[in-house]
Amino acid sequence: MMTTRKRSVRDLQVKGKRVFVRVDFNVPLSHGAVSDDTRIRSSLPTLKLILEAGGSAVIASHLGRPKGKPAPELSLKPAGERLAALLGRKVLVAPDCVGAAAEELAGRLGPGEALLLENLRFHPEEEKNDAEFGRSLARLADLYVNDAFGAAHRAHASVVAVTRHLPDPAAGLLMQSEVQALTRLRDHPEKPYVAVLGGAKASDKIDLIHNLLTRVDAILIGGAMAYTFLKARGVPVGTSKIETDRVEGAADIISRAMNTGVRLHLPVDHVVAQSPEPGRPHRLTDTAHIDDGWCGFDIGPRSREAYAEEVRAAATIFWNGPLGMCEVEPYDAGTSAMARAIASTRAFSVVGGGDSVAAVNRLGLASRFSHISTGGGASLEFLSGVELPGLLALSDVTESAPGRAR
Repeated sequence: MMTTRKRSVRDLQVKGKRVFVRVDFNVPLSHGAVSDDTRIRSSLPTLKLILEAGGSAVIASHLGRPKGKPAPELSLKPAGERLAALLGRKVLVAPDCVGAAAEELAGRLGPGEALLLENLRFHPEEEKNDAEFGRSLARLADLYVNDAFGAAHRAHASVVAVTRHLPDPAAGLLMQSEVQALTRLRDHPEKPYVAVLGGAKASDKIDLIHNLLTRVDAILIGGAMAYTFLKARGVPVGTSKIETDRVEGAADIISRAMNTGVRLHLPVDHVVAQSPEPGRPHRLTDTAHIDDGWCGFDIGPRSREAYAEEVRAAATIFWNGPLGMCEVEPYDAGTSAMARAIASTRAFSVVGGGDSVAAVNRLGLASRFSHISTGGGASLEFLSGVELPGLLALSDVTESAPGRAR
């Protein structure tokens, strides 16, 4: 029996070769320094494998949205400094990601040396998946590795076009672990399977929820998106944020969940306020109903307990999106309670989305989750059944699967 998988960086002979490594260093900056290096740390296994095997690394990433022109405040230099500290070796930083200077620096790299290119999005051709820009990137290296799962849903030049000019484009170790974990969720989750979905917009997750309805046993909805679903049920939500154009879609999901036997939970109580600023008055509601003039900013204690009860019984859990305005106290309580509830289980648990992952890290619970996903939009699209351009661009490897003993 033959099976097909994506080529891995482990399959490449990198000794003496320059390897173009697409990473996701789209990290937060504060006062000219990296304030959260989680994504940089996630790239270390792949980079160390290449450098320790005698290859050199030409590292590329985007940062923020500079709109196709140089923006000094979005330079990758701070990321290069942090990477050098984490690797314990010098990392050169190129003044640009293409052109003569970048080519000269890349050409001088020796075994075990690393060069970080400047922000890819300083050029409009990156987001246009421009063929010539992809060819220019390819001139910097001999091989290609994509370890930026967070950008795999983007058909950009450093993700797709460049792969047409370098042999055997391969997945990095982080990319492999992401695909493995999310494939397990998508294709063969152990039951009971519970999805916890939060965040600001129902529109971001409508397609995902439709896909999940055929796979999960329960869906727990929180965050601002919950108010669109409550509106669809005819529940007054005061001045809470809703997406009027998504109410009908939310009603359809509620109906489908009932027809398929999926337990779809919405908040039964809330933490509400007239304004979310710290120190302003807030109160709890007794029911899902929110009075006029009040806005929901977190799920209430009865909702937290009901949601925790569902995850405690789960064998598989996927969580994406905070359950309240988690960056402001006291509206972080629902998100924190969910993180602790999932961490206390023995389930196969995957958390994704910047705010959810930040909450898990802030509480020191990351090691108690099975997988921390670095891909926000990419993970949602993957689980929705969308084929990711960044994965399609990588080479396939066909091999014999172990046969069963006769």
